Amino acid sequence: MRKVLAGVTVLWLAVGINAQTPRSVRDAVRTRVNAEYPALFELYKHFHANPELSFQEEKTAARLAEELRRSGYEVTTGVGGHGVVTVLKNGDGPTVLVRCDLDALPVKEQTGLPYASKVVAKDDSGREVPVMHACGHDVHMACLVGVARVLQDLRAHWRGTLVLIGQPAEERGGGARRMIADGLFTRFPKPDYCLALHNNSSLLAGAIGYTEGYAMANVDSVDITVRGVGGHGAYPHAVKDPIVLAAQIVLALQTIVSREIAPGEPAVVTVGSIHGGSKHNIIPDEVQLQLTLRSYTEEVRQQTIAAIHRITRGLALAAGLPEDRLPIVKLGDDFTPATFNDPDLTLRLAGVFKSWFGREMVVRRKPVMGGEDFSEYGRTEHKVPISMFSIGAVSAEAMRESVRTGETLPSLHSPIFAPAPEPTIKTGVTAMTAAVLELMGK
Repeated sequence: MRKVLAGVTVLWLAVGINAQTPRSVRDAVRTRVNAEYPALFELYKHFHANPELSFQEEKTAARLAEELRRSGYEVTTGVGGHGVVTVLKNGDGPTVLVRCDLDALPVKEQTGLPYASKVVAKDDSGREVPVMHACGHDVHMACLVGVARVLQDLRAHWRGTLVLIGQPAEERGGGARRMIADGLFTRFPKPDYCLALHNNSSLLAGAIGYTEGYAMANVDSVDITVRGVGGHGAYPHAVKDPIVLAAQIVLALQTIVSREIAPGEPAVVTVGSIHGGSKHNIIPDEVQLQLTLRSYTEEVRQQTIAAIHRITRGLALAAGLPEDRLPIVKLGDDFTPATFNDPDLTLRLAGVFKSWFGREMVVRRKPVMGGEDFSEYGRTEHKVPISMFSIGAVSAEAMRESVRTGETLPSLHSPIFAPAPEPTIKTGVTAMTAAVLELMGK
């Protein structure tokens, strides 16, 4: 820990050897990042205080588009909904796409920050919900604008076509698909590489994390309607109790990962919601279950889904339910495929980051079971290599306090998650600029 903290102090002075990016260019990048930071911080605070839910990012997209136009980019809005696409052509060379995400979450902010969100909006069902950038997409947007400005200023040092995009609805898993369906790779220059960053709530601010190969999981949502025959709670022998059957199903589902998936194959089956009944002495007709499934490979994904169908049907038959009252298992249409970071590209960029920031500040991260629809950009017929890296968001003080007390740091999606703005944004802009210069440098 002492060695890592020392690295933060010298972060902006770190100089390595990389023939692709001379020291003079690195110095120019850091000078521009430092100069841009005050404006980027104000932009970050604006996005943080004015979040919008998935598929509702109209004002967020408009502000991002305005900032990019002012930075000298050709901007198209309304791509796949509220998507923003900017293109900067700078001679012959590769095309690199850099993506940020726009949407926020239905979370009530409790950070106490002076620029904390007080926004309340209506969700798809018409309910009023609090809204917060609890996943750090406000950081991502500020970083994208910073990268746009720095690379515009350093056009003499790279050649090719830069495509910067603001993607809606990452949290709902549909934004990337919609942008691709609306011609992201056909109406605009098709990328040779797709890059993205994500802030990390357990990594020290100033540090960078990378994972080659599988980095994030397949994400499926499953709704199960457990049906029975309702009646009076005093006469359970005269009914078919769906609450008891639902309880048996919940427990039986836990055996899928422990007893059916091969050891060593990552998978998760979580029942996140169970609702049924209305009164103490009434046995209901139905119970609703909501599940999230996680996996990496398509084989494990399909095995898990098939097991859910088999288990729910088998337990219902064992309870004596007829065919027309068996559980209904519905797979959601918001599937997000696993994120597979191209190994060659990812390791290449990791080498660049080590050269720019120092080896001690670049950490290989284990794969996680979270989901990210950035994966979609690598799954089209074009088979574009993709890579997403993480930037630390935890201040040195908060990290030391967590180590001292043993208390867990606030996670992403927490109402008290708040990144350390300056080192997080500066690292994000510098790292992404370094990555683009590596791929497009003269």
